[in-house]
Amino acid sequence: MSLDEELSRPTPALLHDLRSLEGPLIILGAGGKMGPTLARMARRSLAQLGLSHEVIAVSRFSDGTVRSALEEQGVRTVACDLFERAAVHALPDAPDVVYMVGQKFGTSEDAGRTWAANAYVPGVVAERYRGSRIVAFSTGNVYPLTPVAGEGPDEATTPGPVGEYAQSALARERVLEFFSRRHQTRMAILRLNYAVEPRYGVLRDLADQVQAGVPVDVAMGWVNVIWQRDANEIALRCLGRCQTPPFILNVTGRPALRVRWLAEQFARRFGVDARFRGEEAATALLSNARLLEQLFGPPPTGVDEMIDRVAEWVKTGGESLGKPTHFEMREGRY
Repeated sequence: MSLDEELSRPTPALLHDLRSLEGPLIILGAGGKMGPTLARMARRSLAQLGLSHEVIAVSRFSDGTVRSALEEQGVRTVACDLFERAAVHALPDAPDVVYMVGQKFGTSEDAGRTWAANAYVPGVVAERYRGSRIVAFSTGNVYPLTPVAGEGPDEATTPGPVGEYAQSALARERVLEFFSRRHQTRMAILRLNYAVEPRYGVLRDLADQVQAGVPVDVAMGWVNVIWQRDANEIALRCLGRCQTPPFILNVTGRPALRVRWLAEQFARRFGVDARFRGEEAATALLSNARLLEQLFGPPPTGVDEMIDRVAEWVKTGGESLGKPTHFEMREGRY
């Protein structure tokens, strides 16, 4: 069984919820870290349900291997620069949209592009797909740093973004909210914090550091994580939760996990000593996922399984996407 096969496997609950799809599903920004497995999960689900609706993956597809793999799996691909308004309006019609577009890294060097990606493009897309249901990925970075003694912000917490990336992410949400109200477009906004799998994510970052003997920075002393497969399933199931104004949901696991403890778990599995630097701050970037658990139940992949999967992948030389999360950054500079 391949990793991508496991990460894209539908569950009975997902199949139940996707029976209501009325036509093609379009996934914008499908060439990123999560998009390919989400597209494949949707394609497999519709096939199992006997539905003929297309799954359409849209991206610049700078990596041609990603596009080829999606086509081989029955996903239709469309190359598109979403900064080009005319190109967006030429995209296929679809009653359901998953919006995965965003930019985080490189903000310090090119803040203008980050703001355009996170605050301009959503408006173009919301105008084009005003009659569709839209599930849009956002980020827990829209929240302020909060005391580690608590469970973190819930969906009713007033945002307090730290740094330009987080500010632009909140702008994305506000633009989507505006168009949702203006056109009565049903939307759901998912504040993700953080998705992990063996090739990238907070756990992969920590595993690489521990294995290499690099001291782990513990200033951002606690994190929330969720297995990528579980996050993608929730995104697809939230198509049925879209509303006006947008439905907001924190997508992550609970409780928050201590970074020092996570590093020690990898050290034990690798047979090495974990090294640390810095001191744990009294606050961290946290998210309260109580509402997610009330609606969908706890994410099925527990922390021990996640650690085991990542540790085994790293020990056997499994590939990395080479995209560190920089979760330890407390000043919001990326």
